[in-house]
Amino acid sequence: MAGKIFLIGGDLPVHRLGFGAMRLTGPGVWGPPQDPHAAAAVLRRAVDLGIDFIDTADVYGPGDNERLIRDTLAPYKPGLVIGTKGGMIRCGPATPGNPGMSMDGSAAHIRRAVEGSLRDLGVECIDLYQLHRVDPATPIEETMAVFLALRTEGKIRHVGLSEVGTEQIERARSVVEVATVQNRFNLTDRRHHDVLVHCEQHGIGFIPFYPLGAGTLTDAATVATIAARTGASSGQVALAWLLQKSPVTLLIPGTSSLTHLEQNVAARDLVLNDAEMTALEQMGQAPVG
Repeated sequence: MAGKIFLIGGDLPVHRLGFGAMRLTGPGVWGPPQDPHAAAAVLRRAVDLGIDFIDTADVYGPGDNERLIRDTLAPYKPGLVIGTKGGMIRCGPATPGNPGMSMDGSAAHIRRAVEGSLRDLGVECIDLYQLHRVDPATPIEETMAVFLALRTEGKIRHVGLSEVGTEQIERARSVVEVATVQNRFNLTDRRHHDVLVHCEQHGIGFIPFYPLGAGTLTDAATVATIAARTGASSGQVALAWLLQKSPVTLLIPGTSSLTHLEQNVAARDLVLNDAEMTALEQMGQAPVG
């Protein structure tokens, strides 16, 4: 089984099972959580369970998610890594077919976004700052140039990307070192398998979002069979597969439930045998490579 620690950017150690905070917002990822006390309890419990990598974004709320993290966890425990994202503008709650967001990769917007996240998180330097989406109106090289400048100014430590292909990764890397890539990836959605392989080849952390397929894949027969045999939940099997699939995967399953949080964290101790890994590999679209 792959090691439990990954070095973001080669120098920032985190356990490979972290926490995605997006669900700790209001409906449609809009506004503060309906029960702020319960949301804060989930964050505190995550840290108590040894999670040292939390992922958020400025458009979660917008701003409410970052401020919840600050108000709950600051002053931050030494070694706790907070990754956030910028490059999008929130215009309303997400609804089916309408994410309520637009993209802006301009230097002016990125600078405003970083200053806002520094304030809302209550930090002087953001551990991992990720481009939430590539803006088709702005060449990625131009966006990465401002990321490089912000890193030089000491406002961000490491640079990440989200929802990108290998060609975009290389264009970004021609300007600044890329520490992580966050793409959708799970047992039944492996369209970015080539990106995962690329990340392995270059020591880039691969952060699969929707690692449980928003709950849809945990009912699959193969997963359920392995869960019954191992005494784990279907979700734990799906997470364990991601951890064992590659040494560069950094998981950020999100939840607003203390029970689900504890179940997710327990997946880091589940070891799948070769036959189980093979069976899971055969689910969904077979990866290439």
